[in-house]
Amino acid sequence: MSLVADPADPAGFACQSCGACCAYSAEWPRFSTEDDADLARIPEVYVDDPAGRMRCEGDRCSALEGRIGEAVACKVYAVRPEVCRTCEPGDPECLIARRHHGLPV
Repeated sequence: MSLVADPADPAGFACQSCGACCAYSAEWPRFSTEDDADLARIPEVYVDDPAGRMRCEGDRCSALEGRIGEAVACKVYAVRPEVCRTCEPGDPECLIARRHHGLPV
């Protein structure tokens, strides 16, 4: 769920104008490989401790600001969890989320 577009991305997806992956499912931002020190860097207001994931409002990560498909930013980009780091522009998860929001794939 990287919110920095790769200018070399052949698909041409601009993550900072998309954000679909961060607003697709409350289950996606689940912590899996982070250790306690990594999780401690994420501001508590964005963490859903009992569920072991990022806090969501519906299916949207609470750390995402802006409008899906227009302009978005992650409020915790520098310390976002691994699951967010592994989603890449144009990968299968990206395309699923884009379709869900009616964005071109």
